[in-house]
Amino acid sequence: MEIDEERAKVFIRAHSKGFPEYLEVLEKEAKEQDVPVIRKGTQELLRFLLCLKKPGNILEIGTAVGFSSLLMAEYTDKTTKITTIENYEPRLIKAKENFKLYDKFGKINLIEGDAGEVLKSLDGKYDLVFLDGPKGQYESYLDDILRIMPEGALLVTDNIFKEGDILESRYAVERRDRTIHARMREFLLRLRDEESLESVILSSGDGVTLSVKR
Repeated sequence: MEIDEERAKVFIRAHSKGFPEYLEVLEKEAKEQDVPVIRKGTQELLRFLLCLKKPGNILEIGTAVGFSSLLMAEYTDKTTKITTIENYEPRLIKAKENFKLYDKFGKINLIEGDAGEVLKSLDGKYDLVFLDGPKGQYESYLDDILRIMPEGALLVTDNIFKEGDILESRYAVERRDRTIHARMREFLLRLRDEESLESVILSSGDGVTLSVKR
């Protein structure tokens, strides 16, 4: 029997833990202002992975208003360090406000700048990388991401379905979206064929890939 996806989502949500009130408020505010935040399914997956992996050093590409950074801060040890990169000024302002209010252990280091350039300058090692920046740039970031991932590190990539467009033929999507469509397909093929990674695609949220560095 084929499972009804919407009914399954409702069932899963009814059996999932909630999140701290301030995160629920931030998520609501972001949605009201049309600011993208990670979806509930991705939130729950990320929370589980953080508790399982217990990363000491996290890199996030794409801060937005800081929601996912704060979620990661909430479910990691006090000594965990989170570096997050953002280049869009209006969101930077809001992220700084949110970090000042809710980053109670000072875990989060916000770097302002283009992710492609910032990545080239990083020389640390990161146990977990959360990739949630410009979708058309995912493949161009990958070499530098691999460079800063030690063996056993985890790459979590969000929005790989891009609202379902990636599941369609390039001719079935709007012409203006075809470049991103092609680049995301290239990224997914690269993950599949990259010998240093073991990857899996999950349907959580808007599609997530998990890639472990061998």
